[in-house]
Amino acid sequence: MKKLLLNYMGENIKLEISGGKILTGILVEVGSDIVIIYNGKDFQYVPIVHVHHIRFPSESEQEIQQPVDPPIIDYEQELSVRKILTSAKGMFTEIYVTSNQPIHGYITSIMNNYFVFHSPVHKTMFISLNHLKWLIPYDNDQSPYSLPRQDLPLRPVNISLARSFEIQMEKQVGKLVIFNIGENPNTIGKLQGIRDNILELVTARGECLYLNVNHIKTMHFT
Repeated sequence: MKKLLLNYMGENIKLEISGGKILTGILVEVGSDIVIIYNGKDFQYVPIVHVHHIRFPSESEQEIQQPVDPPIIDYEQELSVRKILTSAKGMFTEIYVTSNQPIHGYITSIMNNYFVFHSPVHKTMFISLNHLKWLIPYDNDQSPYSLPRQDLPLRPVNISLARSFEIQMEKQVGKLVIFNIGENPNTIGKLQGIRDNILELVTARGECLYLNVNHIKTMHFT
């Protein structure tokens, strides 16, 4: 896909990504596993693995102007999802993982297959790298919800972190957890146990549910 996309640098592009979302913009850069598009306002960093199909609309369909400034994240080597996340660490960003709304905050740590994200709304979150759909860095003078920056201190979370998302989940056995931002009531409850990539969750009414680890996108606590 990279070789194909390199032929369309600077042109209008329309992407359908996982979840049925449509992203439209100017193709700015192509990396080993990520593309950058400019939608007229923001630079969107999109992992290629979540791109379902690509269309190159005619100029008459688009009114997006070429960006005046380059993306705010500097890069000297070939772009990749992990390098972008590392560069964005500590910056206010918008990310989209699941549900119908993005999450706003900043990345604090990057592990093997997940990263830690601090949100003013959801607080400390653990997010699977496999399910990150896009990332948009804020401008330097912006902060989530226009909160004063002193209310959003850029400091690492004081939590012991496992190298993998699966082991991090195992550390929460016996605790109340919220998976996938709580978009479904069946993803909120006490984590009873994990075995063979299956989570056992006890709901508020005491019902036991079993969830596939591969479909867990985010985890945070009450």
